[in-house]
Amino acid sequence: MGRAAALGSGLWGPLALLCAAAAAATPAPPGVTPLLCNVSLDSPAEERWLPVLRHFDPVFLRAAVARVIDQSVPKWVHEVIRPIAAKLEFFMPQPFAGEIRGLCKALGISLGDGILLNFAYESTAFCTSIVAQDDKGNFYHGRNLDYDFVDILSKITIDVRFIKSGQVAYQGTTFLGYVGLWTGQSPYKFTISGDERAGGRWWENAIAAFLTRNYPVSWLVRDTLSRAEDFQSAVVRLASVPIIAEVYYIVGGVSPKEGMVITRNRRGPADLWPLDPLGGAWFRVETNYDHWTTPPPFDDRRTPAIKALNAIGQHNINFDTLFKVLSVKPVLNNNTVYTTVMSAALPDKYQTWIRTVK
Repeated sequence: MGRAAALGSGLWGPLALLCAAAAAATPAPPGVTPLLCNVSLDSPAEERWLPVLRHFDPVFLRAAVARVIDQSVPKWVHEVIRPIAAKLEFFMPQPFAGEIRGLCKALGISLGDGILLNFAYESTAFCTSIVAQDDKGNFYHGRNLDYDFVDILSKITIDVRFIKSGQVAYQGTTFLGYVGLWTGQSPYKFTISGDERAGGRWWENAIAAFLTRNYPVSWLVRDTLSRAEDFQSAVVRLASVPIIAEVYYIVGGVSPKEGMVITRNRRGPADLWPLDPLGGAWFRVETNYDHWTTPPPFDDRRTPAIKALNAIGQHNINFDTLFKVLSVKPVLNNNTVYTTVMSAALPDKYQTWIRTVK
């Protein structure tokens, strides 16, 4: 799905985050952070999101689900998915199937709508991701996540700590009702963000791949955060597991040179683009276009981000300066829902802000 015009006329005032008007200016300090929630992986899948749901108005959530589905899912997909939703559950791996079923039951929506909602979020993620290494070998990973429906999604963005045996197994940022992760970290191991890669005929190909038990791209992010033991094993898993749509996975580690952009086809990697700090490539910027091509003039977020990073320099890159890069227009734009900065070596520094452009 192409980038749509901002739907921000209904933006919620309390979530406004002022940004600098000029591209080179320093952004206003972030003012709003999303709700931080704990989700227990020791609880049954159908029950683990219930404590989070208590923080939200179910009437608003049902209306939000209806709007996202009605305005982003083609009508023919509605007609195909809804009648066979119960059977589709058998194609979904756990814990995702159980979590979607539990959320649907709690919200009073159909299982078909729960599946469609998760597919809708898979299809429209226009984003900017950056992984960078400073001159001391420290890693910083940042991302802007851009979607339509900013007015809705800014109200249901949450930071989630997934707890196992009393410890944080991994954490990430998502939208309530969406069981995948486009952004996350495994403490002291690695960080991941995902950016959409347009492949054409998205819905037809995605549903066909799903029916052969390929992973939705954001489910693979979460699964990798749960399973992989280090940066290398995360890269191997993200590069090789079959998925339902093309995507860019951006991965950061904890040791020097552990940075990678993985360009994915559905069946495997199209390209692996590592950091090369000794060769001067101390950062990588990925938006929604293959790095070996030129982004279109109407959506060139790559060039401003690269200019801002070069102006800051490797010696000065840190959480604050990376946030400033992600606040340069049009890297920050009318469809940016949130910004996250993170470093697996410093997991307590994981931070998300709700963004709007003024």
